[in-house]
Parts: sequence; C-alpha cells; structure tokens
Amino acid sequence: MEEKKAVTIPAKFEKLVAEIEKMSVIDLHELVKTLEEKFGVSAAAVAAAPAAGAAAPAEEKSTFNVELTDAGAQKIAVIKVVKEAIGLGLAEAKGLVDAAPKVLKTDMKKEDAEKLKKDIEAAGGKVALK
Repeated sequence: MEEKKAVTIPAKFEKLVAEIEKMSVIDLHELVKTLEEKFGVSAAAVAAAPAAGAAAPAEEKSTFNVELTDAGAQKIAVIKVVKEAIGLGLAEAKGLVDAAPKVLKTDMKKEDAEKLKKDIEAAGGKVALK
C-alpha cells in the first residue's frame, strides 16, 4: 500500500477542501465535469501541468508580426530590404520605414519572420518580432 503524503492546505482553501472531503465519489466526479465545462479545461490537462508554483511552459508561437522599430543609420539599405521582402513600390517602402516604429508584416511563419528580421538587421535596421 502507498503511504499518504502530508499535504499542507493553504488557509484560503481550508473550507473548500473540507467541503470536498465530505462529497461522495459520484458527486466529486459530477463537480469535476461541471468545472471542466464551465472553464473549458480538462482535469487530465490540469493534472499533467507542472507542480503548483512552477510556471507552465508558454506555448510556442507559430506566427509573428514583424515590427520595424528603427530604420538605423543605413535607411536606404533598410528601404531596399523592406521593398523586396514585402513586394512594395519604392514610395510605399520608404513610407513604412519613415513611419518606424511600424508593423511591416503580420502573421508570418516563424522562419520567414526570423529571415526578414535578419535581413533588416543586416541592412542596419532594428526589428521586433511580436
């Protein structure tokens, strides 16, 4: 048989835990199902989460917005990169670069966003992926 671990219950949950201890298994099952529906979560997913106090790993983003934060000293080189990467005319690209900070492209795949960032930074601009 397994030994029961001593669990310290925070004061703010003592009353709730005492009420749950009084419940039958069937009532407890019904409570769990109700809470799953109400909050759109799964008890299995919650049980698989890291221990309390540890931060759950953030879900990795698959799409990014590329924001030009600064054109830098080599503004013409940055305009050329923006023009080619986004497929704009020279005037439109210049307008975007002059308006920095400005979102250049939204919902880009991670690899494409990182490539655009690298290209703009190589030309002397500063980029943030959001």
